[in-house]
Amino acid sequence: MSIIIKPIITEKVTKQSELLNRFGFVVDRKANKVQIKKAVEAAYGINVVSVNTMNVRPDRTSKFTKSGLISGKTNAIKKAFVLVQEGETIDFYNNI
Repeated sequence: MSIIIKPIITEKVTKQSELLNRFGFVVDRKANKVQIKKAVEAAYGINVVSVNTMNVRPDRTSKFTKSGLISGKTNAIKKAFVLVQEGETIDFYNNI
């Protein structure tokens, strides 16, 4: 089971990573904070100070088309925000 699915790369999270050493990840929905901390430390070789998580509910949409009403939803995800020890950083762009 892979705990870390992908990093979150948005303007808000990038600004937090530059100013506060705080990085965001999309993680497995069943993972807890201890598992997330161990996975990030193993994957990036850094020391994690704290982990904050949030469950994001699915968004429901409805579209009116010629064939009628079409409804759908996005997947529910879990986000984890990891505070890294002062002086350490994660570089997501080195493999591009």
